[in-house]
This record gives sequence, C-alpha cells and structure tokens, in this order.
Amino acid sequence: MGRLEGKVAVITGGASGIGEASVRRFVAEGCKVVIADLQEARGERLAGALGASAAFVRTDVTREDDVAGAIALAQSRFGRLDCLFNNAGYGGVNGPIASIPAQGFDDTMAVLLRGVFLGIKHAAPVMKRQGAGSIVSTASVAGLQAGYAGHVYSAAKAAVIHLTRSVAMELGESGVRVNCICPGAIATPIFGKALGLSDEAADRTVDVMKVALAKGQPIQRAGLPSDIAEAALWLASDDAAFVNGHAMVVDGGLTGGRMWSVVAEQRRAMRAAMGLPPEA
Repeated sequence: MGRLEGKVAVITGGASGIGEASVRRFVAEGCKVVIADLQEARGERLAGALGASAAFVRTDVTREDDVAGAIALAQSRFGRLDCLFNNAGYGGVNGPIASIPAQGFDDTMAVLLRGVFLGIKHAAPVMKRQGAGSIVSTASVAGLQAGYAGHVYSAAKAAVIHLTRSVAMELGESGVRVNCICPGAIATPIFGKALGLSDEAADRTVDVMKVALAKGQPIQRAGLPSDIAEAALWLASDDAAFVNGHAMVVDGGLTGGRMWSVVAEQRRAMRAAMGLPPEA
C-alpha cells in the first residue's frame, strides 16, 4: 500500500522540475493529483502519461480564480483534498537594489508569495471541514540566509517561511498541518529560464547545472528534483502527522557552515604564509 493511498493532492508548478518529480512520486505512492501549471502542453502530456491518477488544469497562481479552480477540480474530480503543494515559482527580478523596477518587485512577489497565500487561503476551508490535511510550500535556503539569490526572491521566500509558521498556528488546531521546504542548490530548468532561455533550452541546461552545483555543499553533488519530491512526500504523508510549522532544509549541508576542506585549505595557506611547516 502506498504512503499516499487514497489521498488527493494539488501541486502547482507541477509540469516540470520539482513539481513534475513530485507529481510522479505522489502518484507512485497511490495519490490522485491535480497538476496546476501554466505550461499547458507539458501539463497535459504528464497527465496523459499518468492516466486516471492525474488531471491537468491551466493555472496562473497570481490569479485567485485560477487557484480556486484548481482546488475545486480536485474535489469535483477526485472527491476531496488532502494535500496542497504550493510549488510554482521562478527566479524573478534580479540586480542591484537601485536597479530593480517596482513592477518587477510586484511581479515576483505575486508568483512567489501571493501564489502561496492564495493556495493556502482556498485549501484551508476544505481541509478544515475534513478535519485533516497537509499544506506544503516551496521556500528556499535564500529565505534563511542572504547571498543565495536575488533580493526580491530572498525576501519572498523568507515571507513564505514565516507565513507557513503563522498559518500553522491557526490551522493546526483544526488538524491541518502547514509546513515548507527550503531547497538548496537544485538542478532544475529554473536557472536557464532566469537567463531568458525557452522551456526547451532551459531543460538542456540541467545536466550543466548538475556539474556546476556539485561542489557547493558537503554532499558533493547537485540537489535533484527527486530530493525535494521525497521531502514533500514525507510532509504530505501520515508519517509526518506531528510535524507542523516546520521549515525543512534540504540542501546537502549548504547552509551548515564552511566546508571542512575549505577550512583546511585556509589553515594550510595561513601556515605557509607564516613560514610554518604543514600540519601532520
């Protein structure tokens, strides 16, 4: 029996990257999934490949009617809603603070924060009536520490983390758990898209990113969408029944501190500069 047998989920941004990996993983564990995404061709193709266990609906998470519609589809097609995974996102506006246009700020916040808010808002009443449910959102290590992403992206993800904690204090009393995941360096098309590449071209950059991101954390490989999908699966499942208001870091140790090899190299350089012999 699968860990999500009999459960129903909505996954935003579910047509590619972390979202697609999560859709596939949830379905493999017995879940019925609504794939909510702007990428119609990819979403329809994925839903078709998964058969009766999945449905696609075109969803712009900045539009309240679209988000409400995805939640409604889960209920009408599959009869209930057990999990919402607020995963849709993009790199957003970037650059030095003085160069960021106000519209770019608004657009980025609309996807990364407003989209999460709308998902929680419309999932909450359904789950409260059931007396159970799990809401999971994709935050980022950039919401915990500075220097990992642009200013607005980082601020939005920090807000997602705190919104998670705040709403968990409300909905937990009704049996609804609210948590988020803080991925580290995950090799997905988001990097290519941030550079203005098409969806297809961005897909081709993933293998490059696996190499580029491999040495940045103690676990010497890039994070994969499947790593985040496993975390989302656990938070959605009954295995995490006592976990609420948690920001789960999945980063291979990236935010843990300086890597031992870096510290050791600095010590070697310091000893050499002082004319001291290498340490044994």
